Amino acid sequence: MSVKIRLQRHGKKGKPFYWIVAADARAKRDGRFLEKIGTYNPNTNPATIDLNLDKAVTWLFNGAQPTDTARAILSYKGALLKHHLEGGVRKGALTAEQAEAKLAAWLEEKANKVTAKKDGLAKSKADVKAAALKAEKEANAKRIAAQTEAAKAAEATEEVAEEAEEAPVAEAATEETPAVEENNEETEA
Repeated sequence: MSVKIRLQRHGKKGKPFYWIVAADARAKRDGRFLEKIGTYNPNTNPATIDLNLDKAVTWLFNGAQPTDTARAILSYKGALLKHHLEGGVRKGALTAEQAEAKLAAWLEEKANKVTAKKDGLAKSKADVKAAALKAEKEANAKRIAAQTEAAKAAEATEEVAEEAEEAPVAEAATEETPAVEENNEETEA
């Protein structure tokens, strides 16, 4: 029986979630498996991977062949490196302490890279949010300036309209006054 380390799809349409399993090569993709080794969630950035290194290395030593995607995940989490280092320990090239030290250093370096990526993503997200806020404030300032300008223009047109209404009344009053005087002169005459 050949054993494969592969992904078993779960989740809903458009939102995949995978189990990393050791399964018989003849079993269906989402069918029976021998052991669940971990999980993989590609929906987050960076992808979330929970993997039991010891179980994965045990299956690799038992002859399980990972699929291409599973191999990439095992490499990313350090299972292939641990398998390689334990092979060196079995051959006598390394001591167990040296292998553990190398693996711990590699895992720490990898964790630092992942943390740096998360911080970079958070910083870029904050920068985008700050730029959007700044643009919104500028747009609001322009909108307020335009409203103020419109209000001043409206006041100016109202003043002009009021002056225009007052001016004909004054002219009519001056025209009527001489007419009244004329009427008075005519009645006197």
